[in-house]
Amino acid sequence: MAESSNALAPRDEEADVHFEPVIKLTEQVDTKTHEEDEDVLFKMRAKLFRFDSESTEWKERGTGDVRLLSHKETKKVRLVMRRDKTLKVCANHVISADMRLQPNIGSDRSWVWKVAADYSEQPPTSETLAIRFANSENAALFKTAFEDGQKTNVSLSKPSGDDGKTETAKEASEEKAEEKKEEEKQEEEKQEEEEPIKEEAKGEDKKEV
Repeated sequence: MAESSNALAPRDEEADVHFEPVIKLTEQVDTKTHEEDEDVLFKMRAKLFRFDSESTEWKERGTGDVRLLSHKETKKVRLVMRRDKTLKVCANHVISADMRLQPNIGSDRSWVWKVAADYSEQPPTSETLAIRFANSENAALFKTAFEDGQKTNVSLSKPSGDDGKTETAKEASEEKAEEKKEEEKQEEEKQEEEEPIKEEAKGEDKKEV
């Protein structure tokens, strides 16, 4: 009788062979996400798109949780989004002062904005991104959190209150003092240069007498 054509069928004569691994992995390796030093200000599920200028089409970048993270020391706020399951970063950029959330035409649950440098890929790229939420309420919450983070970053980049003004006035005063010293130094050098000429002129006058 011909043997069964099913190669995956079990055979009685096959032995149950067990092999021990050559190397046992006992040490657990911690994976750093560079988010350990940040606090989560906002987190919500959404779908992200990027505009492809070559094909002039919107292309999906991923679905997952979009988060706004604040650094514990610098307090700077950035937007980070990772894809479901793979956790691959699909958006990573600081919320700068020039960013504006624009409503997507025909939808009250999505926003469009431009990014000068998105660090989800290396090297960083300039992107036009769009994000879509489950409903308009979630979209509104994202907009509020986004703009709050933007205000925080803008305030961090400016000198704080009177301290900034005092520092500026101090620098201006020091510059004026330096200018005055330079003028006095030039005047002294000029007088030193003119002194021999005056002495020489006096000597000539005496000879004529």
